[in-house]
Amino acid sequence: MSEAVSPVLQARNVVKRYGRVTALDHTDFDLMPNEILGVIGDNGAGKSTLIKVLAGAVQPDSGEVRLEDKPVHFRGPEDARAAGIETVYQDLALAPALSIADNMFLGREVRKGGPLGKWLRLLDRSTMQQKAREQLNALGLLTIQNIRQQVETLSGGQRQGVAVARAAAFGSRVIIMDEPTAALGVKESRRVLELMMEIKKRGLPIILISHNMPHVFEVSDRIHIHRLGRRIAVINPRDYSMSDAVAIMTGAMEPPSAEQQAA
Repeated sequence: MSEAVSPVLQARNVVKRYGRVTALDHTDFDLMPNEILGVIGDNGAGKSTLIKVLAGAVQPDSGEVRLEDKPVHFRGPEDARAAGIETVYQDLALAPALSIADNMFLGREVRKGGPLGKWLRLLDRSTMQQKAREQLNALGLLTIQNIRQQVETLSGGQRQGVAVARAAAFGSRVIIMDEPTAALGVKESRRVLELMMEIKKRGLPIILISHNMPHVFEVSDRIHIHRLGRRIAVINPRDYSMSDAVAIMTGAMEPPSAEQQAA
């Protein structure tokens, strides 16, 4: 990665404490343009808190978050979303009883023009359905035939596809994916990984948080290793094995030097 390229999203010296527990201990973070960055760490390492800070769900006690080299202060997830950062959470955050199109535009509903939309607040369902279909088609989700069917009728992989498509539709700068294949079978997991590669081709960088090491090593351009509240290393998955990554993550192996990581 060229040194001349600036990170899309970065954190510097971020600290977050919960009482006597230090979840983030002056940690750093860098997401480069057009990359998939894997984030791994043992339970309790602080990676979830780091991601929540980047997604606006948690406010740090100190430190700085920068988006496209400008300081940002997210008061909540809505601020992060407004800035172009979309998150696909492990529970997907979908409304099962609503349709695919309604879920795609949940919280961003398109209203009809004129008095019908302004005063009666009627929704422009045809526009939302058309845009939802276009987004699903763009990501190759052609197995979903009826855009009006309820999300609860979809398979686990199809639901994940809807959540990813929603993030891709509205995430203009960064997409964060939290354990996207955790509850999926082999075939559906494969489709989600393919979706991630499709999003990357469209120029959107992705943060992938996962315990599934084969998936992380397959799609990631770099891997951020988190330990004891800090970024302990950033490795190239082509230069290190999964066993090496686990050893660094658990402290059984010394992390590479700064010069080695830069190389």
